[in-house]
Amino acid sequence: MMNLPNQAYIVGMYEHPTRKADGISLAQLHADVAIGALEDAGLTTRDVDGYFCASEAPGMGALSVPNYLGFNPRYVESTETGGSSYLILVHHAALAVATGRCNVALITMGDTQLADGLPFTLGGVDTRGAPEQPFSGPYRTFPAGMYAMVARRHMYEFGTTSEQLAWVKVAASHHAQYNPHALRREVVTVEDVLNSPLVADPLHRLDCCVVTDGGGAVVITRPEIAKTLKRPLVRVAGASEYVKHNAAGKVDLTYSAGRFSGPRAFEDAGCKPSDITYASLYDSFTITVIMQLEDVGLCQKGEGGKFVDDGKLISGVGKVAFNTDGGGLCSNHPGNRGGMTKILEAVRQSRGEAHPKVQVKDPTWVLAHGTGGTLSGDHGGATVILKRE
Repeated sequence: MMNLPNQAYIVGMYEHPTRKADGISLAQLHADVAIGALEDAGLTTRDVDGYFCASEAPGMGALSVPNYLGFNPRYVESTETGGSSYLILVHHAALAVATGRCNVALITMGDTQLADGLPFTLGGVDTRGAPEQPFSGPYRTFPAGMYAMVARRHMYEFGTTSEQLAWVKVAASHHAQYNPHALRREVVTVEDVLNSPLVADPLHRLDCCVVTDGGGAVVITRPEIAKTLKRPLVRVAGASEYVKHNAAGKVDLTYSAGRFSGPRAFEDAGCKPSDITYASLYDSFTITVIMQLEDVGLCQKGEGGKFVDDGKLISGVGKVAFNTDGGGLCSNHPGNRGGMTKILEAVRQSRGEAHPKVQVKDPTWVLAHGTGGTLSGDHGGATVILKRE
């Protein structure tokens, strides 16, 4: 594995403010976030020679978006692992930059399923022919039910409570109140979460993420270029990914792919979990956050409930703040592509550009982690560690 230190920097980022893309085409959404991130970096499309996207990109993705924007990349990649796709793409773009395959890598994400009236799926992924479909398809599983199994198992094994799950939502809501673009800005209590309708035992409605359109983009480049731009230096210090599948039914619901991607990313970065002061964690459901905290090493397995209770994930309260933009639970979860929003808020924290009420004091080391698929079956995990210089 090639190490990343000192070889790739995130120099531009942009998050689209929309949460329902009425009147915005999918191509225009990708264009908007691309131009926004490039302007943030002080670059233009003429500087871009690498392009990265997932399957929700319009048309043929890595062919269609450069055509629409009018640039000619010499390196392209389209990766599909659901919600972890864009953290994996940050890893791969950093590797492409570090190895000289491209100098300026642009990653765009955008989804308009809500405005288009489409069923909220894994970014339009076509699962026909998937080998697992004859076995799982007839059961008509749905996301909340799949994650409820993980939550119930965690409760059985480790004594985790519904109140502890609720504290994850409470923390997200405390942060969302300061984000003018968040879909749900109201602060909630543990009682509010527990009194919301039960969706799939033990998960309540407020344990589940919001459903939105939206998108974002990041720009990654070589250190020589990064140091000429008038932006804070945020280095991609470490990154790793892992795929955990259902192993023909031999599934252990107590851990996720982060058990493997997390330690490798820390080794790559040359830091420890105790160095992390901010973590962007995929929050499709409250249990997802607790699982990731444990698996990437921010707390011990089975101690996630205690790690999050009493507001410990709120910025300025506990050891690690999480999802200071409100995350997928309150702000933005576009097209099941929450991984992009995780890297965006991690960059904001690294730069010291988060809202003053939620900005962590020492953002030297921050972490972003995403999952894609479902924790109870096939899923990909990706961990990215950033260092502010």
